[in-house]
Amino acid sequence: MKLRTFAGAFALMISLTMSAQSHVMEVNTKKLGAPVQSTMYGIFFEDINYAADGGLYAEMVKNRSFEFPQRLMGWRAYGKFEVRNDGPFDRNPHYVRLAYSGHNDKFTGLENEGFFGIAVKKDATYRFSVWARCPEGGKSTLEVSFVDNDTMEEDQRFATVKVNISGKDWKKYTAELKSPRTEAKGALRIFLAGDKNTTDVEHISLFPTDTWKGRENGMRKDLAQALYDMKPGVFRFPGGCIVEGTDLDTRYQWKNSVGPVENRPLNENRWHYTFGHRFFPDYYQSYGLGFFEFFQLCEDFGCEALPVISCGLSCQFQNPDPTKPGVHVAVDELDNYIQDALDLVEFANGPVDSKWGKVRADMGHPEPFNLKFLAVGNEQWDYDEQHGGYGPVFTERLKKFNAALRAKYPYLKLIGTTGPNSEGWDFDLLQPRMKELKVDLYDEHYYRNEEWFLSHGLRYDSYDRKGPKVFAGEYACHGKGKKWNHFETSLYEAAHMTGIERNADIVHMATYAPLFAHVEGWQWRPDAIWFDNLRMFKSCSYYVQQMYATNKGTNVLQMTMNKQPIAGQEGQDGLFASSVFDQNTGEVIIKVVNTSKQPQPVSIQLTGMKGERTAQTITLSHNGLDDENSLDNPERITPKNGTLKLDAGKGATLLLDDIPAMSFRLYKVKK
Repeated sequence: MKLRTFAGAFALMISLTMSAQSHVMEVNTKKLGAPVQSTMYGIFFEDINYAADGGLYAEMVKNRSFEFPQRLMGWRAYGKFEVRNDGPFDRNPHYVRLAYSGHNDKFTGLENEGFFGIAVKKDATYRFSVWARCPEGGKSTLEVSFVDNDTMEEDQRFATVKVNISGKDWKKYTAELKSPRTEAKGALRIFLAGDKNTTDVEHISLFPTDTWKGRENGMRKDLAQALYDMKPGVFRFPGGCIVEGTDLDTRYQWKNSVGPVENRPLNENRWHYTFGHRFFPDYYQSYGLGFFEFFQLCEDFGCEALPVISCGLSCQFQNPDPTKPGVHVAVDELDNYIQDALDLVEFANGPVDSKWGKVRADMGHPEPFNLKFLAVGNEQWDYDEQHGGYGPVFTERLKKFNAALRAKYPYLKLIGTTGPNSEGWDFDLLQPRMKELKVDLYDEHYYRNEEWFLSHGLRYDSYDRKGPKVFAGEYACHGKGKKWNHFETSLYEAAHMTGIERNADIVHMATYAPLFAHVEGWQWRPDAIWFDNLRMFKSCSYYVQQMYATNKGTNVLQMTMNKQPIAGQEGQDGLFASSVFDQNTGEVIIKVVNTSKQPQPVSIQLTGMKGERTAQTITLSHNGLDDENSLDNPERITPKNGTLKLDAGKGATLLLDDIPAMSFRLYKVKK
């Protein structure tokens, strides 16, 4: 009896010892695998969650040209005023006429609420501009102020400048205001003062003088810097569902987004009414952040531009019947849409003496933008007999676009789509059709839960290597009942990305989505970067993307456990891993994600390397799985740098480490 007890205890001890042994992995550093494309990790911008107006685009005045359907939405008007529609800009004809009220103590003027308030910082300067005239001749004065309507101080105004207007002709006037304090919820007030001749005002604008790159029609500096710091390889814009529009009239039209900013027409943003529970009736697109500015940002960031254009189908979720008149463009009526695509390439790459190349040059960029990629359509799909029976409504349109684009611009890489889902009847229908149409890449989208991300580590290992390449254009882990930027789901995104990296021969691009969200104006979450009017914070998902993008290497290295990919498979205890070599720095870069609730000891043999080494480490780890960063605690969860000594091993350098529970750790080792 005692012997049996001892034997049982000994067997249990052996079992526990075996379970605690390191997970043995091997990285073959001797043979370089597939190249990692420079475009592998990028950013996707869509004007959702006030990402453009009220966000990245630094304009602070809402409805600056009085073109909202409710002409004074965002404004309060005082005294004697009139909205007129024969202004100097044909695509923005509305303006406001301010007239003397008849009494010196009865003010005429306007006050703008901004996007969730006019927010200013202490000692910062702001550039006010207005197009104005005195239609009856003579001169007048506008008193322009930052005001706090909730103050207990004697004067609501805390910064004021006078702008003198003269003459009957429309002219642009500018002035600077310096704020003596920080104010999050102020307003911009304009009084007709001094010489109170009737004055017309149009395109009233306010920008911080300290924009990204100091540009007059510029971007908010901290948000643009956050994008730059991601080191993106590709920038997909302008969407997303806004490319399609709820209907054809509200689709994004790139030609409306270029040229003088004063004459870019307003567009209805489909995200102001899509969700009744997150309803923002004052959400429109000024097009101030347009295609020229998008291309300019790509140049700033050193990444490839990937514009997306309408294929003539409005949002199929909201318009499921493609035969309904006026909802979608008929296949034989696509000529104008195809010409828009051809003209876009000319705008980006054409010589200055071409029609659209001249528009680019007149905007200050005579050199071409060197556009290489173009996507046709967003989340469109075809139908089979069981799901509407309408046939190849998307691919028959895509075929016509491809033919025209390849005939004129054979160097261009064209991107199709497999619809809104990562699997299912629509995906299964579209994936082989993308191969038939010989697109260069196709765009996959997947917003899925934790279980999906943990169970699809081998998603791309079995893909057809002879077909088009893959662009994972929109993806994020959406927690079950926890749809916010908490640490746990970001970790699962990191795990999934090891499979993207391991399959760099087939996956050439990947962009997390969405990118931006205003804390007071979001419709969709999770998102990479959150902000209010004064501050911002980077989510855990942002840091995951940044860790990959800044350590993408140049070539895949084979990394296995028991000769199998490390993708959370049975017996791998929740471990995911991949490895690359960077020929520019001479570094082996290893990424290991532990998705289990226990620490995991690992033993990584670096075949082809000998001797001791010191590895640089970057670790994203946190104890609270539901925790997230915030405006008040923006660095609660951030990557931490460290070092680790590597052993000489027997014939190969050996990396021994304990990967903390629920963590993402990256190792950089000089070869």
